[in-house]
This record gives sequence, structure tokens and C-alpha cells, in this order.
Amino acid sequence: MGFELLRILSRHPKVELCEVTSRSSAGKKIAQVYPALGRIIDKEYVPEIAHPEESDVVFVAAPHGSSMEIVPSLLSAGCRVIDLSGDYRLGNAMEYERWYGKRHTDPANLSKAVYGLTELNRNEIKHAQLVANPGCYPTGALLALIPLAWSNAISGDVIIDSKSGTSGAGATPGEFTHHPAVAANVMPYKVGTHRHLPEIENVLRQISSKVGEVSFTPHLVPIVRGIQTSCYVRISPDADFEGIMKHYHVFAENNKFVRLVDGVPRLPSVIGSNYCDVALMRVSRSLVSAFSAIDNLCKGGSGQAVQNMNVMFGLDESTGLESPGLGV
Repeated sequence: MGFELLRILSRHPKVELCEVTSRSSAGKKIAQVYPALGRIIDKEYVPEIAHPEESDVVFVAAPHGSSMEIVPSLLSAGCRVIDLSGDYRLGNAMEYERWYGKRHTDPANLSKAVYGLTELNRNEIKHAQLVANPGCYPTGALLALIPLAWSNAISGDVIIDSKSGTSGAGATPGEFTHHPAVAANVMPYKVGTHRHLPEIENVLRQISSKVGEVSFTPHLVPIVRGIQTSCYVRISPDADFEGIMKHYHVFAENNKFVRLVDGVPRLPSVIGSNYCDVALMRVSRSLVSAFSAIDNLCKGGSGQAVQNMNVMFGLDESTGLESPGLGV
């Protein structure tokens, strides 16, 4: 996620990259750690920000549990902060402890953070001091489901099946993401216990009181980038499907990075971009399937963080994010 953020910011026409921190790589050139950034970013990593008060905005791409130790001092220095971890997403200290297994040490700022799903909270993000960037899975699932929830047609449980590439596990290799374990396998994991589930539930229930139980199962598949999400939703048998589709058309028309596509969204169309491709299909009188495809590192993380920065500073939302998907 940190590399993707640097990749995007390095070509953003309104950004000056002041300092890049890393305790493990302090003193090294960024291009030593990420050769893809050679001749693009000629800076060294520093262990910490020397003068945070000189920065307009600071992105925090630290592990869960570490961000809440860093963010308070940045806010006190007057910075606006976009946090890419899960430390400020849930808005409730008890819920955070339940899902992340540790006590939240910054409850005051937790309650002030704005959930950074741009397409949902654009007006709040504009004035926010602290934005909690959403998780990658919630981004894909919610962009597929929000128009359906707005239509008030949901009439039961919501089942979400997401399949993600291994880059979602972060930069540190592990047994679970080791190539021999992944290359010829599709592995469901953290069934019913994934910490992204409450993010999805919270947003859907804020929009519609008719949402029943939400079931979310992530899978690891043998690709590097991308999340393909399939959602199965019970709707009222008399629901007007054409009326529901109008909500999807309006949603796509009003949001630069949401594209309503014919057929099932394809990962190659969004990899390397900040786009989310969405589709809705009617399965029966009372069942619909909603689909989405995103790049987990871009729209599911760093791209969305830059999109939020653009909103916060009154820039065109797509500034620095105009790249299309790779297509292959």
C-alpha cells in the first residue's frame, strides 16, 4: 500500500512529496527499496517526520494498532490526516476491541474520524481533519450494494463472496501467502470473523433498516492484485428491478470512478486504476446478484486515499488518478 501511494503521488500535479518515513528502511533511497520508482523519486526514507506542521496532509500507512499511536501528534501539529489502517474505521472503541483484539488508545479522535468511502461521504470528507480510509473488501462490496440499499428493495440477508490477490496481505511474506500455498488453490479464510465485516454492516444498516444478516467470506486466489466481489441479496418479490437499475445508473453518473458495465466486471479492466466496475443482475423474482471489480491497492486503498485528499483540498476528484486499467 505504501508503494502504491508513492507511485500515485509521484505523478500528482498538485503534490510535493516532503518526507517519506520508514523505520526499517531509514537512510535508504526509496528506489533501493522499490526499483520501479528509480529516476522518479530521488529521496531517502527518514525514521519519522521532522516537521509535521509544515505538511498540509499526512498519509499514514502503518499496521493496525500502530496508527493510533502516530495520528494524535499529527493532528495536534495541525496536519490533516488520511489513515489507511483500520484503527479509525469503526468509530467505536468497544467494537474496535472486539474485532481487532486490542484496546483503542485514541477514542477521542476515533469518534471524530470520517469514514472515507468517497462516494458515500464526500461532503463530510471535504471538511474532515481525519479520514479513515476504508478497507479494500468493504470498498468493493459497498460500491456494489449501496445503490441497491438506496432503492429500499433489500428484504433479507446479504451474502458477500470476495476473491482477492495476495498483495492484500501486505509486504511481509507469510505461510498463508507463500506461492506454493496459493498458486494452485482458492482459499476461504476468516469465515464470519473478518474485521472488514463490521464496516460493511455499519454502512448498509445506516442506509436501509431492511438489511438482514450480512455474511462475508473472503477468498485468496492465485493473482497479485485485484478483488472480484459477488453479492447475493434477497429483495421484495414485487420490487421494481428497472427502478433499482435507475439507482445504479444515477450512482455511476454521479461518481467518476464507478462504472456500470454490461455482464460481469473483469479484473483486467480495473487493475492499475482507481475505477470500480459494477453490475447488477436479476436471478429470480426475489433474488439479485451485484458484482464489482477493483484494484485492491488502488481504489481499495491508496487510490481512494488520494481521491479523498483531492476532495479535502478542493481539487478535481480525479486529479492524479486518470490512469485507465491495464486491460490485460
